[in-house]
Amino acid sequence: MANNINQCLKQLGSLDGFVGAALANSESGMALGKHSVANFNLDVAAAVNSEVVKAKYKAIRSLKLNEKVEDILISLGTQYHLLRTTRKRPNLFFYLVLDRRSSNLALARMALEDAEANLSI
Repeated sequence: MANNINQCLKQLGSLDGFVGAALANSESGMALGKHSVANFNLDVAAAVNSEVVKAKYKAIRSLKLNEKVEDILISLGTQYHLLRTTRKRPNLFFYLVLDRRSSNLALARMALEDAEANLSI
């Protein structure tokens, strides 16, 4: 299982502007796997962003929406942070960090969709 997770994350590493990626559990905040090409603390980032995912689901429940989170985009000055929940296990999410100057969000979203399709848990 860990090999498959790492393989999916390494595939994301081929994206232009790739900084790092992790597969995390939103309930515990723990990263199940991670891959980075920069000095970026993916353990801390996964833990903190698990709170973002939980908050969005809380908002959906509060609004009585019959919806699931597909992805959450956080745009920073120099980076994009993209969180994509998995359909099979909504408590798991991919966390992708990209350099804003050299990345393509449409391609990143497609790559995350492919990574999810290739994920076997």
